[in-house]
Amino acid sequence: MSTSATDSAPREGRTAKAGYRGTKVRRQRVRAAWTYLTPMLVALVMVAGWPLLRTFYLSLTDASLSDTAGAAFIGFENYLVYDDGAWYGLLTDPVWWNAVWNTVYFSVVSVSLEVVFGIIVALLLNAEFKGRMLVRAAVLIPWAIPTIVSAKMWAWMLNDQFGIINHLLMALGLIDAPLAWTADADLSMWAVIMVDVWKTIPFVALLVLAALQMLPKDCFEAAEVDGIHPVKVFFRVTLPLITPALLVAVIFRLLDALRVFDVIYVLTSNSTSTMTMSIYARQQLVEFQDVGYGSAASTMLFLIIALAVVVYLYLGRRQLGVDQ
Repeated sequence: MSTSATDSAPREGRTAKAGYRGTKVRRQRVRAAWTYLTPMLVALVMVAGWPLLRTFYLSLTDASLSDTAGAAFIGFENYLVYDDGAWYGLLTDPVWWNAVWNTVYFSVVSVSLEVVFGIIVALLLNAEFKGRMLVRAAVLIPWAIPTIVSAKMWAWMLNDQFGIINHLLMALGLIDAPLAWTADADLSMWAVIMVDVWKTIPFVALLVLAALQMLPKDCFEAAEVDGIHPVKVFFRVTLPLITPALLVAVIFRLLDALRVFDVIYVLTSNSTSTMTMSIYARQQLVEFQDVGYGSAASTMLFLIIALAVVVYLYLGRRQLGVDQ
């Protein structure tokens, strides 16, 4: 009994010393992390924080584009105000809510299609075939083209008078007359979704392909030996393993889609059928020169994006079991 007691004392001492060293190393790593992060955080506050606070302040004023310095403080009247028996402000504007719906619809549909087609393209590029590296480089071309250039290129291709898309569809007998892709309210949203999906599929495919390249080969070889169907292997093995990469791809694409401006503005300008929150804010700020009201729209855009990101990250953490 005495020997056991004497042996346990050194073990407890070694355990305590190891725990102390681990805690010390952890503190050193935290200090090093903050040392490297502090300059970036300071720059982020200066570059993004100050403009954001300035925008929020202007949303509480009646500032105009010609006179921002002499703006008067009006509180939340740009957002919502009750006057003479009726409600006024951004939150009662049907055009704003139409822009919110267009943005959400565009984001959900385009990101969903990009994820599906991105996974398909990544699986094809991950297969062994001759000329694979050349095909991988060619797939990245849409992503490498500037958005303004690709949107203008598609605007010409979708033109109802001399666009090649209508010419091909008519040649194949799929349509009888040219379609006004960017002018028809029933087609314009699908036109901009098609262009956005075409451009951003390579981004999703690249992230998924990187995840596929890191997967262990043993489980796939074992599944092949056991004769398990490839579709079942994909949903039971491949998809769960690449889920973290998919979450990263979706969050980046969701951020881009919710603040989309350039591709829609080039293709359809200020059309109400495709107007997003960014286009609405730009219209108020530039065309109507109402800086206060436009800043309110920009602030609401930021809040909606922030809420969507927080909810998505929370659901993503639950899906990956991080909380457990």
